[in-house]
Amino acid sequence: MPLPPPLSEEQRREALEKAALARRKRVELKDQLKKGKISLPDLLERTDDAVVGKMRVSAVLESLPGVGRVRARKLMERAEISESRRMRGLGVKQKEHLLGELARR
Repeated sequence: MPLPPPLSEEQRREALEKAALARRKRVELKDQLKKGKISLPDLLERTDDAVVGKMRVSAVLESLPGVGRVRARKLMERAEISESRRMRGLGVKQKEHLLGELARR
């Protein structure tokens, strides 16, 4: 595996700050999902956003009220979504399947 390019201290600090900001945004989005301030359809519309697009589907589903790790995995299994899939990588049919399953509960 090749080594990452050498970074100056300033570049390294900026990269760390950028990564920390992205983590905070992901935590905030998951918290908003849990509290019902945003819905899954809202989040699915924002998959072009770098932060939303890089979130794991399993983490998003587990953030929904009433959906835990087991239920999230079962939903993903039925929709044929890999455990490592990120939001940006979801297909149209997978999105429709998830929304349909969650609407029935």
